[in-house]
Amino acid sequence: MATKLIVVAGPLGNTVFALDEASISLGRDVNNHVVIPDISVSRSHCKIRREGNEFVLQDAGSRNATFVNGIPVVQHQLKNGDRIRLGDTVMLFLCETESSSIRLSEVELHDERMITEKTIVLRNAEDEIAQTSEMPVSTSRSANDLNVMLKLSLAINSTRRSEKLQQQLLELIGSVIPADRGAIILAEEDSQEIASIRGWQRDAESGNVVQVSRTITEKVLREAVSILSNDVMLDQVFRDAATLCHQNISALLVAPIQFGDKTIGAIYLDAVGSSPGFDQNHQELLRAIANLTAVALENLRRMNELESENHRLQAEISIDHDMVGSSSRMLKVYEVISRAAPTDATVLIRGESGTGKELAARAIHHNSPRAGQPFVAINCAALTETLLESELFGYEKGAFTGAVAQKKGKLEVAQGGTLFLDEIGEMSMLLQAKLLRVLQQREFERVGGTRTIKADLRFIAATNRNLEQAIKEGQFREDLFYRLNVITINMPPLRERREDLLRLSNYFVTKYGRKCARKVSGISPEAMECLRNYDWPGNIREFENTIERAIVLGSGGMIMMEDLPEPIIESRRAPASIGVAPQNFYLAINEMKKRLILETFQQAKGSYVETARLLEMHPNHLHRLIRNLDMKAELKK
Repeated sequence: MATKLIVVAGPLGNTVFALDEASISLGRDVNNHVVIPDISVSRSHCKIRREGNEFVLQDAGSRNATFVNGIPVVQHQLKNGDRIRLGDTVMLFLCETESSSIRLSEVELHDERMITEKTIVLRNAEDEIAQTSEMPVSTSRSANDLNVMLKLSLAINSTRRSEKLQQQLLELIGSVIPADRGAIILAEEDSQEIASIRGWQRDAESGNVVQVSRTITEKVLREAVSILSNDVMLDQVFRDAATLCHQNISALLVAPIQFGDKTIGAIYLDAVGSSPGFDQNHQELLRAIANLTAVALENLRRMNELESENHRLQAEISIDHDMVGSSSRMLKVYEVISRAAPTDATVLIRGESGTGKELAARAIHHNSPRAGQPFVAINCAALTETLLESELFGYEKGAFTGAVAQKKGKLEVAQGGTLFLDEIGEMSMLLQAKLLRVLQQREFERVGGTRTIKADLRFIAATNRNLEQAIKEGQFREDLFYRLNVITINMPPLRERREDLLRLSNYFVTKYGRKCARKVSGISPEAMECLRNYDWPGNIREFENTIERAIVLGSGGMIMMEDLPEPIIESRRAPASIGVAPQNFYLAINEMKKRLILETFQQAKGSYVETARLLEMHPNHLHRLIRNLDMKAELKK
């Protein structure tokens, strides 16, 4: 048994690989048995292993999936003639046995004709087989038809765009069927409404528009019949098709494109004047081509749907991984990010300090076509004007005192990727003018240099300032604002999405519990109430620091209210039914705690350990509570 892979499309075109090994690997990396220099192929894309007389294809977690006969697979037992696609590379799996036999099922002959003998209508596969059994075909013509079918198979395997495939099909059909014009008509999904038409003419220089009879097309789509006529003008079947008479059509051949029990389109051919017309062999060949076309078009449609779904899911996973929250405000942020990421448009992220503006910028980058290139961030508020200019643009050797060597700026380091300008509102007016030129011209020079450098990168800016007010005050350029404000993302403050606090709490408790090697099961209801009542002026950054502090200083298996900073504890409010002022309520709670600790301390005869035992708390917790309540002096008396 000779088994081989034949490459029919891609960078290794017309190469043959014998499958002699027990297992072979395919991919872009040089360590594979079959090395495919194709960027759309993963480093380790898939493997083919031999199991007795069978061969099994196993995907190796490739980025763009492994396709067999147009369907993405994880594991597949290969059969003779299977088409394997890895990126833009297409291979045929051939397993030649010493003896093979072909068994044909018996078919009932059924020939249903329309009104005249000059028109043949085939309604199903049985009709087609019945017609074929009586057709004499020359050897040379059979060889030509077989050659076209092979080219058609290769075109289907190597083409990933529906429009290109349709054009190739029409050209191949024209090489074996004597049609003057042709068209592929596709119907809307789940209806007979025409979605698209792609035409072809043998005389490409004629410039005439290919006109298709709507009457005939609708009949084929509706009834799924194949129509052949060589005397259109005299045939009563076409008396309502005015287009045919107007264009002097002498012969007509139409075949439905069917996938399963669904008609998804039609292949339409006609001839004019004294053309020799079509015969039943042409009709049978066109039906065979239409059947292959149906599978190819349906596979392309499904592949495009899978790719779109894959991109959408990857975008959602990346966003969910980078940012935490499912409130309505955050869902709007995710939606804008998912739409902005695939483009190269400049994005301005606005929001208070600590709302996660850089996380949003990274989410845009990681979901963009530039994801494999650098993401470079620079804080415009952290550097002086001179330092920011040299950090941003770079400088040449000797440009100023201390410039002992050439240095690349962030604009160069981020080439091909994304540059994130944080706190853009703090940039000086001089640098704003220079940045505006980069955004407009997409080029810049290093400090002290004369050579122009092209800027191939995406810009994302962020600010917590009111830029419109800064423009009125003359502190920010209006033209730069419009250049930056192509797409705006408003990051909501934490106080406006309090429903995310529980999810954020769980996330940070898990994160810092693992980091501090402490088992913390969660946050007590009292502590959670304090967290919800606080307004969080520092937003998520302050919230994260609060949880980390509580885990580091706490001693129990749960974060208690006493583990939180005093300003957050003070934010707790009394129930509305109690007519006590919030401040008095909080003071009353503290006084009650002090009195309980003092009485228990006296009962324990001054023992902190015994006091903690009687109060059923950890001694460390007791000491921290005493410190927070400022009771040390009272306990020493």
